[in-house]
Amino acid sequence: MSCADKFPVSSSSLSSSSSSSSSSKFVTTIFTKPLLGHFPLLNPRWVYPRLTCFLSNTPPLPTKASSFINNNTEGKKEDKEGVVTTIVKSLALSDDVEDTLELFGENLSLKEITVILRLQENWERAVRAFKWFKSKEGYVHNAIHYNVVLRILGRAQQWDELRLCWIDMAKNNVLPTNNTYSMLVDCYGKAGLAKEALLWIKHMMMRGFFPDEVTMSTVVKVLKEVREFDRADRFYKNWHGGKVDLDDLDFDTSSAFTTADGSKSSVPISLKQFLSTELFKIGGGIRDSNDIENQNPLSTFTYNTLIDLYGKAGRLQDAADVFVDMMKSGVALDSCTFNTMISISGRHGNLLEAESLLVKMEEKGISPNTRTYNILLSLYANAGNIDAAVSCYRRIEEAGLVPNVVTYIALFGVLCTENMVQVVEAVIDEMEKSSVSINERSLLDIVKMYVNEGDLDKANDLLEKFQMNWEPSSKICASIMDAFAEKGYWAEAESMFYRKRDMAQLQKRDIVEFNVMIKAYGKAKLYDKAVSLFEEMKNQGVWPNDNTYRSIIQMLSGADLVDQARSLTVEMLEMGFKPDCKTFSAVIGCYARLGQLSEAVDVYQEMLRAGVKPNEVVYGSIINGFAEHGSLDEALQYFHLMKESGLSVNLVVLSTLLKSYSKVGDLEGVMSIYEQMQNMEGSLDLVASNSMITAFAELGLVSEAKQTFENLKETGCTNSTSYEIIMDLYKDVGLIDEAIKIAEEMKLLGLLNDCVSYNKVLICYAVNKQYHECVELLREMISKKILLNGRTFNLLLTILKKGEFPTEAIVQLESCYQEGKPYALQATYTAMYSLLGMHALALESCQTLLESEVENLDSAAYNVAIYVYTSAGYFEKALNIYMKMRDKRVEPDIVTHINLVVCYGKAGMVEGVKKIHRLLEYGEIEQSESLLQAIKYAYKHCNRKFRRVMRFNFDSEENSEDESETEYDVGSEGETEYDVRSKIE
Repeated sequence: MSCADKFPVSSSSLSSSSSSSSSSKFVTTIFTKPLLGHFPLLNPRWVYPRLTCFLSNTPPLPTKASSFINNNTEGKKEDKEGVVTTIVKSLALSDDVEDTLELFGENLSLKEITVILRLQENWERAVRAFKWFKSKEGYVHNAIHYNVVLRILGRAQQWDELRLCWIDMAKNNVLPTNNTYSMLVDCYGKAGLAKEALLWIKHMMMRGFFPDEVTMSTVVKVLKEVREFDRADRFYKNWHGGKVDLDDLDFDTSSAFTTADGSKSSVPISLKQFLSTELFKIGGGIRDSNDIENQNPLSTFTYNTLIDLYGKAGRLQDAADVFVDMMKSGVALDSCTFNTMISISGRHGNLLEAESLLVKMEEKGISPNTRTYNILLSLYANAGNIDAAVSCYRRIEEAGLVPNVVTYIALFGVLCTENMVQVVEAVIDEMEKSSVSINERSLLDIVKMYVNEGDLDKANDLLEKFQMNWEPSSKICASIMDAFAEKGYWAEAESMFYRKRDMAQLQKRDIVEFNVMIKAYGKAKLYDKAVSLFEEMKNQGVWPNDNTYRSIIQMLSGADLVDQARSLTVEMLEMGFKPDCKTFSAVIGCYARLGQLSEAVDVYQEMLRAGVKPNEVVYGSIINGFAEHGSLDEALQYFHLMKESGLSVNLVVLSTLLKSYSKVGDLEGVMSIYEQMQNMEGSLDLVASNSMITAFAELGLVSEAKQTFENLKETGCTNSTSYEIIMDLYKDVGLIDEAIKIAEEMKLLGLLNDCVSYNKVLICYAVNKQYHECVELLREMISKKILLNGRTFNLLLTILKKGEFPTEAIVQLESCYQEGKPYALQATYTAMYSLLGMHALALESCQTLLESEVENLDSAAYNVAIYVYTSAGYFEKALNIYMKMRDKRVEPDIVTHINLVVCYGKAGMVEGVKKIHRLLEYGEIEQSESLLQAIKYAYKHCNRKFRRVMRFNFDSEENSEDESETEYDVGSEGETEYDVRSKIE
């Protein structure tokens, strides 16, 4: 029986056979059952017989064919090439394909027709041109032309047109070749239709074809791209053994391939639709075949594909074996071979081997190309070897090659990550000299670098320059906005968001840009702007997605704007989006922090109704909320619910309960929780241990707290919190010496890292009246640029009060701090330096205060300066400060007069003392006990008697006695502060 008898190709028979069965049955019928009584039963893991004839039944392309015969001499060859070029250009410029071909298309050879078809960029034009050629008398139908058109249609993903072309090919009795099938597999694979691509292999096998090396390589490449590495390896090895395992080509239609970028491939037509078309019901005739012997690859492309396959699969040894086999077999190695091997070696951490391959490459006489150096550049960059990466870039130019986009992306990527601004700018200058533009990916890296450096001018200049020629994609713009937002530059992100857009391309703000801008406002705590933009996006026809809702809900919850967050949660559910656990958790946590526990429970119930399972954070927030507000029973209720839900109890939750027990003084409960902590897997963590020390401290169990602390020290797991807790405990129970020892130990261990830890040590020193140590720590905080907070300020005021600093001056400084005056803190610690006799420090700080960029210093700052210079004995300078104060039209207050009296007294300027004394007597200065005392001591400094002229009604009993026994003089009238100053000069 002949091969044709075994494999009939009646399309009508095949159609009737398949129409009554499902797609799955269709495959089974074709490959396992006789078709119309002619198919023998086949083993699905068959070995095909050898093909006796690989040639097409289509006659070979004739050298002459009626009007298509070109009998011109060799001398006219260039003219014919010019005609082909003219036809291609004319077709590209004209919509009337047929008229153009009528003018130029006569007397063309089949080879020239092939060139014309292959150069068509528009699939419709290619189909029309092919139809015109076929319509001409004498045209010989052939597989080459059909292959060209099928490839064009496949690349354009015009599957229906491809189906019609395939049917037409069969009608004209043109049998597909191995090249046809290889091309179809490639087109379907590149379109993400890997399942359908493999079905072409089944089709060709049923037509008696065994895949040649090109087809095999194409299949391996398709499987490699969808990360089916093992299946690709099996296909190659089966092919090598002379067989194809059909079962291994079957895929579950419900499963999806994972592409190289991690996404799932989409299938525009179902498997049933694909199989039920005429594609697999026709296709020419059947080839005679015999047994196939072992196949050995002979192509460089095949070996390169296999090496890349094993490299991507992480099978390094297999890749190396193929490389060795390639050299042994005598197959030519090319730059792609070495590039792949260098990439594989480097990606798996073997840079030395990658470098040795580069040497071997050059020894083989194969010149490295730009891709070679790009690979090495990326490998060095990933390894952190910046010098070697830059060297690779230089070698591209030295080799006479041209850097490409990949080169600059890799180079800028590493240089910008390391903030190598000067090198980056040097490369940009080189690019400009070569008229090479920065691509948008590199633009993002460079802008990020400038933003990290805080050089916003350069970042904006680069963006402006880039946008003059190109409009960055929305994705890149969103990333640039995000870079600004991360550093708090919301205004720059906003400027990018509202940038002028290319209206010709109808570029609009997309959802990603809105999401990033909302995030930027949130980071800057501009919540009103964030909410306003959220509403604005709807008016612009851009509807929020689930990420938009999650972002703004979590932002508002973090800002304790819980009512708005809750409202948006409801809106999100109404829009058909489901908030994730993190979003619900943010709202619940906010309610718990604010003590609105019933609302927190309501959201928790809403979360359950939405089908979102609470996690440890949700339960922890609710438990902590009830624990913080003394509701131990409710906290325990949710603790049990958490355990019942199958969630593992963590140390954070147990620490919360431990604190709750300690607050109510339940020592038994504390010990019970502590025991549970110790029984958990792993060692007791630092948070839990610190919570235990806190619990003992709150219960007044000093020895137990101390023992826990010492045990923690032995394990070497203490932190600043551990020391702060035990130091506070010692201080609170009066063990100040022990507290000071802990403070000194913290300093030695370098545990003072933030304002909180510094403040706790400062308090210990202040309680023990170690004020000079306080100053030393304060200066250390300032040098480290640690932001002083309200507790630091209160501590400074306490030291001033203990040093008998005038009460009115303390009240004035406190008022300045509460009003947010920028110099309040500096003025306060400057006064403290002076009070403690550290005049050099006080003068230096005072000079900085007076020279600060703060405009319109008020009387509080000038008063401190007068006090500082007076205390240091610089009386003239103190009076100059007073005169400067008056020049600035800053009115003196009671503190000013107190400081002036002290200055006059210490300087022996009795007239100045008398002047202020007189102002006080006449009621031009408000009555003040501190001022009266200052006047009294000023007279004593001037060796003058203190004679009573008038009585002041002060509450102080001591002051009343002094006034009844003493008198003081008033100076001559008409003397001014300027007169006093002239006397001193």
